[in-house]
Amino acid sequence: MNTQAIQIDRHGPPDVMRVVELDVRDPGPDEVRVRQHAVGLNFIDLYFRTGHYKAPLPHGLGMEGAGVVEAVGAGVKSLKERDRVAYAAGPLGSYCGLYVLPAASVVKLPAAIGFEQAAAVMLKGLTVQYLFRQTYRLQGHETILFHAAAGGVGQIACQWARALGVKLIGTVSSEEKARLAREHGAWATINYSVENMVERVRELTGGAKVPVVYDSVGKDTWEQSLDCLQTRGLMVSFGGSSGPVTGVDLGILGQKGSLFVTRPTLHTHLSPRQRYEDSAKELFALMGAGKIRIDVARRYRFDQVAQAHEDLAARRTTGSSVLIP
Repeated sequence: MNTQAIQIDRHGPPDVMRVVELDVRDPGPDEVRVRQHAVGLNFIDLYFRTGHYKAPLPHGLGMEGAGVVEAVGAGVKSLKERDRVAYAAGPLGSYCGLYVLPAASVVKLPAAIGFEQAAAVMLKGLTVQYLFRQTYRLQGHETILFHAAAGGVGQIACQWARALGVKLIGTVSSEEKARLAREHGAWATINYSVENMVERVRELTGGAKVPVVYDSVGKDTWEQSLDCLQTRGLMVSFGGSSGPVTGVDLGILGQKGSLFVTRPTLHTHLSPRQRYEDSAKELFALMGAGKIRIDVARRYRFDQVAQAHEDLAARRTTGSSVLIP
């Protein structure tokens, strides 16, 4: 049995990705084979393509998607053929039509949630879940700063914050993106192209600043993010779309008010298995209640994957994008 897949045999620009035909094996013990209906596109895929994150070459890309279980391996008790499923932390290589992965990486998908919405929400939605409910557990009275508020993760964060009663200040790069963030629940926005971020945060908070900053931009916003924090505030650096944060002088944290910094990842928040299931149930419940709505703004075929990566890198996308096998 064969399937189309995207692979790279060297790191580099989008044109290193190629469509190939791969043999698909039967699932082994504790594994399932999923016929994919949609595959998620995320910035982490660009990091693996460029070599910022390392994996042995050649390899596939992607780790998020949704589809139907086609076969189950020995020992799998929680899933059966024809189950609708989704996943956010599969092994590298989800850019394919048929995908073999550990059953422990998969959760059942409620009937009310479509495959494209699931593929677009799992990694991003579970990222917001751990940021808001585990890394810094929001109680509902806070004012927070969240970078890239009009992107895929940002739009979910705006909605989740509104559902919790949290005032989210979202940074954006244009007035159009500011409008999108506000439509999705941002309490206020800062267009960093024309506004001073630190001064605007002070204005919006009456000089108090914020207890936590969620920063996926990295290098370009690091210093400004620290300057937006209250004394003993927490800087959550969970990505680096502008480049990694390097050469950090820990003494700066003391100078700016005994600040805390963390660099969390999704994978470490999906273990043990019960935490993964509980996180997904919380996300699905908010979607089912209409408090989180997923806008699949763009769909790409496999032969358009280079364009998809270019659009992501250039921040031409708002909302979420998916690949359709």
